[in-house]
Amino acid sequence: MTTPSGKTVGICGATGAVGIEIISVLAAHKFPVKQLVLFASSRSAGKKVETPFGEVTISLFSVEKAAKLDYVFLAVSGDFSLQYAKELAAVPNGPVVIDNSSAFRRDPETPLVIPEINGHVLIQKDGKPQPKLIANPNCTTAIAAMALWPLHCEFGIKKLIVSTYQAASGAGAAGMEELADGAKAFLADEPVTYKVFSYPLPFNLIPHIDKFQENGYTKEEMKVTWETRKIFGEPNLAVSCTAARIPIMRAHSEALSIETEKPANIARAREILAKADGVDLVDEPEKLLYPMPKNATKKFNIEAGRLRKSLVFGDHGLELFVSGDQLLRGAALNAVLIAEFLENPRSTPQFTKKPTTCTLSKDQQQMVLGLVAGVAVSVASVLAYGLVKKN
Repeated sequence: MTTPSGKTVGICGATGAVGIEIISVLAAHKFPVKQLVLFASSRSAGKKVETPFGEVTISLFSVEKAAKLDYVFLAVSGDFSLQYAKELAAVPNGPVVIDNSSAFRRDPETPLVIPEINGHVLIQKDGKPQPKLIANPNCTTAIAAMALWPLHCEFGIKKLIVSTYQAASGAGAAGMEELADGAKAFLADEPVTYKVFSYPLPFNLIPHIDKFQENGYTKEEMKVTWETRKIFGEPNLAVSCTAARIPIMRAHSEALSIETEKPANIARAREILAKADGVDLVDEPEKLLYPMPKNATKKFNIEAGRLRKSLVFGDHGLELFVSGDQLLRGAALNAVLIAEFLENPRSTPQFTKKPTTCTLSKDQQQMVLGLVAGVAVSVASVLAYGLVKKN
């Protein structure tokens, strides 16, 4: 149902996996849509589709059409975004462009935003114009960041090691279709064909997502490093990631190993995650309750659990496991939340990074107090001796 006083909204790549989810999230969040415009390729242009906002005829994209809208979501390739995003965002009185591709995530002029963490970068201040082009983070980064940020605010993350278990849907609808068809062929003892992935995915695991870089990491792995640093505002944060594709349809999972600046208390970490926006704490291993992609599928919140003290980093370490729907938290949901934030900005996120007031352990604090007390006694003795001698 449309809202007469609402916003005009366009979605590029409307027939793809992320585009379809954006439509659903707009409806679920009751975003005030006055008119919905759907852009797709020539294969789909001209088709009529039913949406929660009424019947819409799919159009071919043009800057002229998109420039008349209030918001344009890009659920397309990086090449498409590179060609059109900045041009569209530069149109006077034109739309806010929210880009789901990786094209501008590392661009210093383009904010990379998870509203619950750094939405404040979108708030106008010091006379600066509101950003018109906003990048949505990589799905893997977004899912991990939802659990990591509140822990970072409390304990300070010094080092982060990430191991990912990523679903076929990370490669879009084509990846999901290839997995389904391949699984049927495998079980029928027929040849498994593959094109989307570098090897057959059914009953397999592929430790290779995106292109390999000169340092031996894949681009997917480096995205986690680059983007976490930018979103957290921590350019020197030590992050290492290994990313693997696994044969499930939807929802990514990640094992997170953290070294913290301050001693990390497990009970306090559970308390923080239980209160965190966008996080469901699922951490009762005695009841066999822990995050799993099956349960995280189609959920807006991520799941966090398996919380424990690190055997590597000791008192300054945490281990946890997260699962999240990468089509939602890692794409469509986060994109819609950005638009919602612009409509109703919050000046402060739920958790904020506070300067550390004391980095000393309790033993070190006691030692310092002892030294201070000793100095105070010595000074008092000298003063007393001086008074006695004077008299």
